[in-house]
Amino acid sequence: MSTFAAVRTPWPALVGARSAGEKPCAPFVSCPAAHGLHRTHVRSTRLGRPLLAVSSDVLSGKKPLGSNSSPSDHAVVRREEALVLYEDMVLGRVFEDMCAQMYYRGKMFGFVHLYNGQEAVSTGFIKLLETRDSVVSTYRDHVHALSKGVPAGAVMAELFGKATGCCRGQGGSMHMFSAPHNLLGGFAFIGEGIPVATGAAFSSKYRHEVLKESNPNGLDVTVAFFGDGTCNNGQFFECLNMAQLWKLPIVFVVENNLWAIGMSHLRATSDPEIWKKGPAFGMPGVHVDGMDVLKVREVAMEAIGRARSGEGPTLVECETYRFRGHSLADPDELRKPDEKAHYAARDPIMTLKKYILENSLASEIELKAIEKKIDELIEDAVEFADSSPHPPRSQLLENVFADPKGFGIGPDGKYRCEDPKFTEGTAQV
Repeated sequence: MSTFAAVRTPWPALVGARSAGEKPCAPFVSCPAAHGLHRTHVRSTRLGRPLLAVSSDVLSGKKPLGSNSSPSDHAVVRREEALVLYEDMVLGRVFEDMCAQMYYRGKMFGFVHLYNGQEAVSTGFIKLLETRDSVVSTYRDHVHALSKGVPAGAVMAELFGKATGCCRGQGGSMHMFSAPHNLLGGFAFIGEGIPVATGAAFSSKYRHEVLKESNPNGLDVTVAFFGDGTCNNGQFFECLNMAQLWKLPIVFVVENNLWAIGMSHLRATSDPEIWKKGPAFGMPGVHVDGMDVLKVREVAMEAIGRARSGEGPTLVECETYRFRGHSLADPDELRKPDEKAHYAARDPIMTLKKYILENSLASEIELKAIEKKIDELIEDAVEFADSSPHPPRSQLLENVFADPKGFGIGPDGKYRCEDPKFTEGTAQV
């Protein structure tokens, strides 16, 4: 029986039992649906706040996620898998650090939102996906693209606004897209990507059940990433309902980094436990430590497996933390220094590195070789992006007009319009 077998009734009774004065949020505690649930007292790692929470047999026989355990206490991973995870997380971190440098040197324009600190979520989910599976992201999308296999040079070139970017320089930081990798886009407005992801999952189900395009390895899976600030948005609830109603092969992944720009998650919602919104629709809801890639991966394997086998959607709340401001234009003055220090000490990359070394999966020399390889890869990506050409002027009006007839470039290189009613203001762009 699946660990996440969805049963509605036990949820309110189990989760509602709290002592007076306790906060409702249960950080770093896995809360799958009813199978194997038992009530347990744990101590939160969020600044030591005590709480009553629920854990499950996802981690049976192991320390609860709220403890100060290391990954070696609860997870087993082979050498090859551990090195893939480590390399992908280092790739995301080094890429984003380089983005900050390039932004402040004037190589990038507009808003740039970095992913530092949240790498365990992207890596933990996306490295379990197949090429045929889809990913839908947010405006914080660079690392999701990298994890899905989009070359670092193509992502960097897109950030530079160059023709060699994955969107030919037209998407920029917040709109990464790659059809060959089934990266279905980053979305600037919160909640926008969730209906797209739900539609992709519906397409997979429709092709399987109606068009009979069956795959012996199961359904194509869609993973939708979004933040805590999205979870009071109407599209979120509508899509959860449709996904569960039609048993769509989708995993909804909440990257709860505790802050929606400058608004604390605890101040923005009547019930901060986002995972509980899943069981409200009859689907499993899970809360996991998003600073630990092995814990994320363990939950992701179950959720993706459920989706692929036709068991339907799962809502996973990954509690994580961004190490930088909301964007590179944000001075990040609202979050308290002790809060930042608390999460910085739980750096997901350092946690995995410690696990690898303690379990003799690789040596320090081998890990440094990976880091050196990534450094060189990112330097090459910057050189590629910087030397790439800007998009041609002819690209400016592509994909804008349904009927482009009448629009073209004159002999002087300026855009010209043959239709007189459009002449004023658009004869030259």
